[in-house]
Parts: sequence; C-alpha cells; structure tokens
Amino acid sequence: MTAPALEGAVRRHLDHLAVERGLAENTLAAYRRDLARYAAWLAASGVGAPEEVDAGHVTGFVAALGTGGDGGRPLAPRSVARVLAAVRGLHRFWALEGLAPTDPAADVAPPAAPERLPRALSVDAVTRLLEAVPVDSPAGLRDRALVEFLYGTGARVSEAVGLDVDDVVGVTGEHGDDVPVVRLFGKGSKERIVPVGSYAAEAVAAWLVRGRPALVAGARPARGTPALFLNLRGGRLSRQSAWSVITAAADRAGLAEEVSPHTLRHSFATHLMQGGADVRVVQELLGHASVTTTQVYTRVTAEALREVYAQAHPRARWDGR
Repeated sequence: MTAPALEGAVRRHLDHLAVERGLAENTLAAYRRDLARYAAWLAASGVGAPEEVDAGHVTGFVAALGTGGDGGRPLAPRSVARVLAAVRGLHRFWALEGLAPTDPAADVAPPAAPERLPRALSVDAVTRLLEAVPVDSPAGLRDRALVEFLYGTGARVSEAVGLDVDDVVGVTGEHGDDVPVVRLFGKGSKERIVPVGSYAAEAVAAWLVRGRPALVAGARPARGTPALFLNLRGGRLSRQSAWSVITAAADRAGLAEEVSPHTLRHSFATHLMQGGADVRVVQELLGHASVTTTQVYTRVTAEALREVYAQAHPRARWDGR
C-alpha cells in the first residue's frame, strides 16, 4: 500500500496539472495511470515520502517497465519513455515545491527507441475508404462526415468528438463565400482555427441538414446536446465509437493495412507535405507545439521520393554493385 505522504504528494502534482496547466481529461487519465504505477513501485521499494526517493529508485523503475518487473505488463521503449516523462515531471514539481530536496530523475534517460515513421494511406486508399461509407441513413451521413472531417482537417479524434455545432462555421453557406473553418481545441485546451475543405464541408453540411435532426428527434428520452457528432441515442459520439466507424469503413474498403483515426491525421499531414505545403503551415494545422514534431513528415516525403526514384530510374542502385 502506498504511504499517505507519498500518495498525497502525487495527488498534489495531478491537481497542479489539472488546474494550473489545464491538461485535457484524457491526458490527465494517462498521467494518473503512469504515476499510480510509479507510486506502487516506490511503495514496494519501501519508500514512504518524496524526500526518500533517489536516482536508483527511478532507474530501477525504468528497467522494470521494460520487463514487467514491477508487476505490470512489459512496455515498449516508446511507452517507457512516456512514463518516464511523467515521472520526471513529478520529481521536478516536488523539487520546485520543496517537497523533496533534489530531483533524482533529472539525469535518468529513457531507453533508445527505434525510429518509426508515421503510417499514411495513399490518396487512392483514402478515396476508397471514404467511398466505402454509405450515406443512405442518418448514421451513414454522420460516418461519412466524420471520416471526411478527420482527413480534411487533420483533427485528432478527441478533438473531433469534442466539437459542438457552433465550432464549425460556414459549412452550410450561412457566411456567403467565406471559407468554412472549425475551431479545434487541442492538447492543453489550446485553440486553433483550421480550414475545412470543400468535400468535408459538404459532408458535414449534409449531416447537419439531413442526418443529425433525425437522431435528435429519435432520442429517447428526448435530449438536447450541442455536440456536432451524435450517437444513435442522440448523445455525443465517443472516441471508441468514432474509432469503430473508421475500422468498419476500412474493412468495407478492403484495405489491408490497419487504419485508425490517427492514420487519417498522418495522411492529412503527409499529403500536404507531398503537395508542397510549408512545414510551419502544417505545424499550425496539426496544432504541434514544436516544429520538430512536424518535421517527421518531411522524412516521410523524402522516403517516398527515394522509393519512386529507385523504381523508376535505370541507374538508381544503392546496393554497392
């Protein structure tokens, strides 16, 4: 069992993340899980208070994460790095607040992770995915609007399902010739304005005019919600349901690769870069805090160019022969 002093110090940090930094609930939930695992490790190691933690406890925990030695499931290097980031933030907070004399996690490095480039669908595969969504029912209109919206804006699935109708402006022509836009609220509740392409705007407009009213009217008990995307009961669509919409469409389209809402976000960014978009424009559209995060898509584009060159040029050989 975790000692009260240690448990209270962890809770104080989580309160700081929620109130002072305004982290989204999904992000906070991830922090709670990771720090609960860390607190259990410290308790099992005989630690009862923040000032008793040393670098050996932190490095031991990091090693245990990779093997499951702490009693949890073994984690891949990227997941270990994510948990360590939460642990380092915890110790930094404790040191700044005077709950511990030093920061024992400051010099602990995460395990090296193999570099993975984002997986993106081809333009043809995206088209097949979109065309596989039937629009002969209110739910079908919603599903087509959701898939078009995710690919047309690069929104995270949590951003999409969190939208209200008033967050999307101009899709039904109420603002004349203005380009339709959407207000997206990303990590840390940061707001950004993103254009909505014509295909996505038309799909959302069809959903708002012909699909959404039917789900609202059929809700039992009758309810009113500002949510843009609704479930069959008239409530806000969940992240899990949105994920199911994408995977069902991929199955109908016969796509061999695994497709998720984030695959559409990667495809959005990759296709923009391939079309010549500036990396900083893509950064703004995706809502990345740092352009370094966005620059991975320049490598994706370079890999695609290299592959095409190798296949098409008669003297493009890198095998040393």
